[in-house]
Amino acid sequence: MYFTRRTVCFGMAATLLTACGGTPQTSASTSTPMKTVPNAGYDAWVASFKSRALAKGITQSTLDRAFRGAGYLPEVIERDRNQTEFTRTLEDYLAIAASDDRITTGRQMLQQHKSLLNNIEATYGVPKEVVTAIWGLESRYGQRRGDIQVMSALSTLAYDGRRGAFFESQLIAALKILQNGDTTPDKMTGSWAGAMGHTQFIPTSYELYAVDFTGDGRRDIWSDNPADALASAAAYLNRSGWVKGQPWGGEVGSAAANSGTPSAILQPQAPGPKFAVFKNFSVIKRYNNSDKYAIGVGHLSDRIAGGGPLKTQFGPDSTGLTLNDRKELQTRLTDAGYDTGGADGVIGSKSEAAISSYQRANGLPVTGDPSLELLKRLR
Repeated sequence: MYFTRRTVCFGMAATLLTACGGTPQTSASTSTPMKTVPNAGYDAWVASFKSRALAKGITQSTLDRAFRGAGYLPEVIERDRNQTEFTRTLEDYLAIAASDDRITTGRQMLQQHKSLLNNIEATYGVPKEVVTAIWGLESRYGQRRGDIQVMSALSTLAYDGRRGAFFESQLIAALKILQNGDTTPDKMTGSWAGAMGHTQFIPTSYELYAVDFTGDGRRDIWSDNPADALASAAAYLNRSGWVKGQPWGGEVGSAAANSGTPSAILQPQAPGPKFAVFKNFSVIKRYNNSDKYAIGVGHLSDRIAGGGPLKTQFGPDSTGLTLNDRKELQTRLTDAGYDTGGADGVIGSKSEAAISSYQRANGLPVTGDPSLELLKRLR
């Protein structure tokens, strides 16, 4: 079976930017460090696994180093079994993926790493803005690379998870990475599901696509220096069939959309913009098999390059509120003392809690739902 870089997330790629870096606010980092707990069943499984690993070429010394300090992480199993299945609208998705902050920071990173990104583009033919956009969506430009010990996470999932065979294959690949000397067990950190580094590679994809762009003999996607990670993302797209000089696509009517014959016209949300997409759109989907993700990467890359926002407006949502209405609602709630966590127009759990608190304090039915009536009251 062919595994993409994000197969580890299965449905999460479609629900978008969640456990593996991909809501655009990734959960690769945890608020408090996960702690291992004693588990006799896990210990027995590790003992049996080591014999299988030895048979696949992993040395005893590698196993000893890798499992020194590793252990069972019950929180990893809890996250694996409680992945919330939800689908954001494209409007909400882009409001987060291509937020003002993500665009501004992306432009700063493009300038800060200009020489590196130019070299990567020259080597692999993938535009530096696309590489930067992937970096922004996967780890917020390296701010959220994940802080969970990968050996503990993968061995826990292989032992007690729903996809034991898959995660055992990832564990073997992770051990090969250690055996090759690319990193050390303590530095091999990532998400709860084993996605690693600036660009959130799973171990098998790392084996296939990671590159040593710095020339120091290690493919280090975990380092504060993002060179190897960004080059690895470009190498991934290059080897997946990236067509040099061709755009990913663009909003119908834009210059990019008129640059050739598109492979498809997409309208993920009606009413809303239509997109003419080319082969490179499908290549981005090899990184994360989601139309919204690919549009998010493409649109963010266009904005980082200096392009403007989409011209076609999305219509009101099911509550009758537009994106600007929802932003105003969040702003007015925050000003009234009910923290929504920001005013991006996306009604998430924090906004719902703020609405509920306001309703409760003002003797209204407590629903947590946004509405035109609530917005009018706040005005």
